[in-house]
Amino acid sequence: MKHKDFIEIHDYTAAEVQEIFELARDMKAQPGKFSDALKGQTLAMIFEKSSTRTRVSFEVGMFQLGGHALFLSARDIQLGRGEPIYDTAKVLARYVDGIMARTFAHKTVTDLAQYASVPVINGLTDLSHPCQAMTDYFTAWEKFRGELKGRKIAYVGDGNNMAHSLMYGAPKVGMHIAIATPGGYAPDPEVVAKAESDAQQAGTRMTITNSIEEAVRDADIVETDVWASMGQEEEAEKRRRDFEGWMIDQRLMSMAKKSAIFMHCLPAHRGEEVSADVIDSEQSVIYDEAENRLHIQKAIMHVLMKDRKR
Repeated sequence: MKHKDFIEIHDYTAAEVQEIFELARDMKAQPGKFSDALKGQTLAMIFEKSSTRTRVSFEVGMFQLGGHALFLSARDIQLGRGEPIYDTAKVLARYVDGIMARTFAHKTVTDLAQYASVPVINGLTDLSHPCQAMTDYFTAWEKFRGELKGRKIAYVGDGNNMAHSLMYGAPKVGMHIAIATPGGYAPDPEVVAKAESDAQQAGTRMTITNSIEEAVRDADIVETDVWASMGQEEEAEKRRRDFEGWMIDQRLMSMAKKSAIFMHCLPAHRGEEVSADVIDSEQSVIYDEAENRLHIQKAIMHVLMKDRKR
């Protein structure tokens, strides 16, 4: 696999996504087999946005691969004080073997990737959340025993970074995707155009709609996210009004297939974007998703950092 960085699922082929899934499966089944895979290597973890799952899964993942993870908040590095990304990337690359960045602006991650000589992993930006989307499709791949081709995923909510990465991922695993958002919350047009092109090449369908029912009908996966993401707290009350009637409840889940599973990247607000009786039901796989962040990210780090020559 000839990739230096992991910035967008769009950059990877279907075969490469499958390769990561299979590696994650093997790492999950036999963690000890990979315990020295990244021995002596260090991952710098840049966090402009705090996170429970991202920090713990990357830090534990590096430890389980025999390496070390270094947590760097915006207060800990000069990037937060106006140092050019060019300098930060160049200097960090002299110290570490890889960089994971969880940032606000997507350009921060792409600039790090451009200027750093070591692999850069997108831990989340305002535009995309590829590690989570890879995790979600991997979890579905497990649940449906490797048979994703022709299935349908429905995403209901804000056309945010999660929606974007799910749109990029669906064609790579052969799935149809329907995105339902209220008016004014549609996904980024540039992302839509790229994802539609990928879908056409893959022979899959992508639907963007303002109808929850249209999206959820006959879906194999129903997924949602919080209505106000980190950094949007001031908009929370307006978004709560705009998203009234958009909660995933049992009525909506009944429109999906009987075998459908429910997904949410967490943290979740029960009674807002999803009802408690859905997220805590047997159809919900949220904790499997949370665990699988560890395995998918270990696989991504292994692919990018194993056998890398300093």
